[in-house]
Amino acid sequence: MFIQREWKNLDKVLLIVSFLIVCISLCIIGSATHINKGAINYDFVAKQGAAFVVDLMIILFFSRFDYAKLKKYAKPLYIINLLMLVAVMFVGTSALGAQRWIQLGPITLQPSEFSKLIMIICTASILSDRVGQLNTWRQVLPIGLYVGIPFLLVLKQPDLGTSLVFLAITFGMLFVGRIKMSLLRNVFLAGVVLAPVGWHFLKDYQKSRITVFLNPNADPFGAGYHIIQSKIAIGSGMLFGKGLFQGTQSQLNFLPENHTDFIFSVIGEELGFLGCVFLLFLYFILVYRGLMIAKDCKDSFGMMLATGVVSMWAFQILVNVGMTCGIMPVTGIPLPFMSYGVSALTTNMMGLGLLLSIYMRQQTMIF
Repeated sequence: MFIQREWKNLDKVLLIVSFLIVCISLCIIGSATHINKGAINYDFVAKQGAAFVVDLMIILFFSRFDYAKLKKYAKPLYIINLLMLVAVMFVGTSALGAQRWIQLGPITLQPSEFSKLIMIICTASILSDRVGQLNTWRQVLPIGLYVGIPFLLVLKQPDLGTSLVFLAITFGMLFVGRIKMSLLRNVFLAGVVLAPVGWHFLKDYQKSRITVFLNPNADPFGAGYHIIQSKIAIGSGMLFGKGLFQGTQSQLNFLPENHTDFIFSVIGEELGFLGCVFLLFLYFILVYRGLMIAKDCKDSFGMMLATGVVSMWAFQILVNVGMTCGIMPVTGIPLPFMSYGVSALTTNMMGLGLLLSIYMRQQTMIF
C-alpha cells in the first residue's frame, strides 16, 4: 500500500523520459565503441549499464529522502566539496592535459561532477533565506565568494566547462531568487569587461578551441578537427540517418570522443535529423517538468534546489549540442544522461532523485 501511494505521487513523466534518454544513450554508446582496436566488445556499455543499475538505488534513496533535511548538511557538504577538489590537485590522475579524476581501484571518479550537485544544495541553503532580498552588492557579493572558491578550484584543474556550469547554476538560482535585474545586468557586463583578463589565464589548448570556433579551417588537423568532423557526421546523417552501427565518421574513428563529448554527433549521423529532434524533444520535456516542479514548490529551499538542477541540465544541453553543431566553442561539457561517464550519470541521477523528492512531497501536502 505504501509503495502504491509513493508511485501515485511520483512524477512518472519525468522518470520515464529520463530512463528513455539513458536507454538511447546505451544504444549509441554501444554503436560508437563496439569496435575497439579491431575487436568487438561492449565494455563501455557494460560499465555505463552497471552504473545505471546502481544509480536506480540512488534515485530510490533520494526520492524517498526528505530534501528539506539537506539544508542542515549544507556546511559539511561545502567543506567536503572543497576537500575533494583540493585532493584532485595532489592525488588526481591526468588525461587529455587535465587533472580531474581520482582513481579508486577499478573506478575512476570525477569530483568536479559531484561538485555541481553539492554546490546546488549549498547555494540553495543560502538563497532560500534571501529570496527577494538580493537588491544590493553587499547582499550578493557573499554568494559570489561562496561559489567563487570551488569555481576557481575546478578552473585550476583545468576544467573550463564545469566552471561555466557553476556560473549557469548560480545565475539561474539568482534569477529565481529575484535578484535585482540591474545587479544581474551589471554582473554580466563585468564578466564581458573582464573576459580579456581571463583570456590570459586559459591554457593554450583552451585558447585554440575558442579561436577555431570562429574558423575551424584555421587548424583543420589540430584544434579545429573535432568541430569539422562533428559537422560532417551530423550533416551526413541527413533526415533518417545511416542507421545504428552504420555511421562512417564514428565507426571509423574519424570523430574523436564519440561516446562522451560528441555523442550527439553520432546521433545525428546514425539516427539523422529526426533522431536529433526526438532527443531534443525528450530534453524539452525533462527541463519543462523540472521548471514546473520548481514553480509549484511551496518552500523556497525546494524551489532553489529544483532551479539549480534544471539550470545545470539546460546549460549543458545547450552548450553540448551547440558545440557539436559548431555554433559554440568546444568546452568538454557532457550531454546529460547521454554522454559516457559514471560520475556524470550518477550526478544527473542524484539531481533527478532530488526533483522526484520535491515533487512527491508537494503532492503529499496537496492530498
